[in-house]
Amino acid sequence: MSPLRFAFLTTFYPPYHFGGDAIAVQRLARALVSRGHAVTVLHDVDAYMALHQGAEPPPAESDGVEVIPLRSGLGALSPMLTQQLGRPVLNGGRIRRLLAQRRPDVVHFHNISLVGGPALLDVAGNAATLYSAHEHWLVCPTHVLWRHRREPCPARECLRCQLRYHRPPQLWRWTGMLDRRLARVDAFIAMSEFSRRKHMEFGFGRDMEVIPPFLPDGGPAEVGPSPHPRPYFLYAGRLEQLKGLDDVIPRFAGDAGPDLLIAGDGTHGPALRALATGMPRVRFLGRLGAGELPRYYAHAVALIAPTLGYETFGMTLIEAFRERTPVLARRTGPYPEIVSLSGGGELFTTAAELALSMDRLLADPAYRALLAASGSAAVEARWTESAVMPRYLELVDRIRGGRSTPAREVA
Repeated sequence: MSPLRFAFLTTFYPPYHFGGDAIAVQRLARALVSRGHAVTVLHDVDAYMALHQGAEPPPAESDGVEVIPLRSGLGALSPMLTQQLGRPVLNGGRIRRLLAQRRPDVVHFHNISLVGGPALLDVAGNAATLYSAHEHWLVCPTHVLWRHRREPCPARECLRCQLRYHRPPQLWRWTGMLDRRLARVDAFIAMSEFSRRKHMEFGFGRDMEVIPPFLPDGGPAEVGPSPHPRPYFLYAGRLEQLKGLDDVIPRFAGDAGPDLLIAGDGTHGPALRALATGMPRVRFLGRLGAGELPRYYAHAVALIAPTLGYETFGMTLIEAFRERTPVLARRTGPYPEIVSLSGGGELFTTAAELALSMDRLLADPAYRALLAASGSAAVEARWTESAVMPRYLELVDRIRGGRSTPAREVA
């Protein structure tokens, strides 16, 4: 494939981000640059600062990706208007000018909910277009299919659900606006087979390619001694109710047995800390940097992934596999798919089943090592840059080849 110009449009991008979705976009951008392509990323600083508590992060180091932060000058008003009207009210003109100047061959939309909404899908011109469903925004106003803030969504009750999330209804979702704009997208990408099926169940009518996020090539990190003096299980991720820690923490009551280390932060953090009061075996680490997490993964007995809701993928699972650590994952969302493909862990439905799996790994180091080896091998075969990028580039080549007027290649 000749070198191409890519434009990525996304709400969040490092360092203006909250987690795995933005990291996945950054890894894809860097992988394209390393293969000789040019990548420009447009992301919305106003949206991040409206949701972030604290100072603005320092600039990131240059990595060959052109990163353009969008600032309206009116702060949170810009993402609020976008959320309500489904269009880039304050930044639309600048986005169009930037794309006209760079003339991308491929425009890849990622999380566009606050950077431009569905009307953003009009800006690609003659470029080939992709959309990656990092969340379930295409079929869910709250993005997460977690109905009424209490259960995985079995059926639509969108208006009542949005009100329970204290969000104003997005009236454009009842106008057909999204469907009309989606017709401008050449190909849609789901993060997992589970997410592809869930989109179909909730009425999404377009085919989706399953191309998962990936880790950079390379083996386990050199992590040194354990960061914790006692055997421990690890949780890594946001502290939100749908993440399912409420029925995990009580398993670590009392003084005897392994510890639970919890890496991450979020709105449910205070409630979880209150739940863990008087439990010396539960320790909250706060949000750890990407460079700190491998050490915690590597020395854990296992990663516990107790999410109750419908994730689109499970990035922490493959991060644990990379460090030769097995996973104990709740039997929901894409987790059964990932555990089945990897052979790198066990599934549970109830807290009692989780306790049995924990005891099994503690009592049988050889069995734990077998799971760890299987997970590590699966990462290299399925979820690394070298394994995933050929599939992504083949999709790009296919949609460009199928267009009646090919986009221009870089001279």
